[in-house]
Amino acid sequence: MTVYVDPPAWPAHGTLFSHLVSDSSLAELHALAEAIGLSRRAFDLDHYDVAAERYDDAVAAGAVPVDGRELARRLGASGLRVPGRARRAAKADALLARWDALLPGARDVGVDLVERWHEPHREYHGPEHLVHALDSLALLEGRPAGVPDAAGTPDVHGSGPAPLAAGPTASVTQLAIWFHDAVHDGEAGRDEERSAELATTALAPHTDARAVAEIARLVLLTTHHDPAPDDRAGALVSDADLAILAAAPDRYARYVRQVRAEYAHVPDDAFRAGRAAVLRSLLDAGPLYRTPFAVERWEDRARANLVAELADLGR
Repeated sequence: MTVYVDPPAWPAHGTLFSHLVSDSSLAELHALAEAIGLSRRAFDLDHYDVAAERYDDAVAAGAVPVDGRELARRLGASGLRVPGRARRAAKADALLARWDALLPGARDVGVDLVERWHEPHREYHGPEHLVHALDSLALLEGRPAGVPDAAGTPDVHGSGPAPLAAGPTASVTQLAIWFHDAVHDGEAGRDEERSAELATTALAPHTDARAVAEIARLVLLTTHHDPAPDDRAGALVSDADLAILAAAPDRYARYVRQVRAEYAHVPDDAFRAGRAAVLRSLLDAGPLYRTPFAVERWEDRARANLVAELADLGR
């Protein structure tokens, strides 16, 4: 495992910046950044931005100097690289614009949510996951990615649009995705409870009680991803949250590394045992997905990813 840094060459904020990357481990990257006093807010999903005056500190701490082309090659080969489009979509400004289009007049709620999704301890459960889940939900609902549904939210009983919208353009399913990991402290079950409580409090001034209750219910459903057969809204939210399991192999591998980084404090043997138990429970619990689209397009690929990861853990 090696950390690399390129020369300061990227202008911003009145100075030049370098990039700091790892060839295999986000935990290793964070450790070196912490050693030289970099804030986690300097982390941009797959690299740290390092001001010119900290370049020598990075090298002294063990970062290997390389040119920009070599650094990009090393990052690409690491499996940790986040494509530029995904990184731009996860930026705070982009997410806030998306929120404003979804629920106009609730900017304060959006600002708080975006800050939460960008908390520095998040590796997988961060803004990239939020964007991916929102885009996956749009795909399941037949909307273009990034465009709020102005026609209302899907009926909770599965019969098409229903007047359960939380605002002029907001849908309950989209708001549930925004809130489903809004609290993420690594406490399974309790995180979802706190996220549902946050949704209830934050949305009460902006929508009716029936919509708020439904959003909270959908957030809690992501604890176990077990919607009832007639719960179409629950199926949509659950499938969107689990869409990452059906990602292409390179994206799935990055997801696996991100999950491991979130549990960097757990020893390898304990993590492998715990992660293997999670994977087996997913594989043994029946279908991963509940919507017809996801069952047809995602189920087989997701199971193949889970089986492959389980085999890697065994090795």
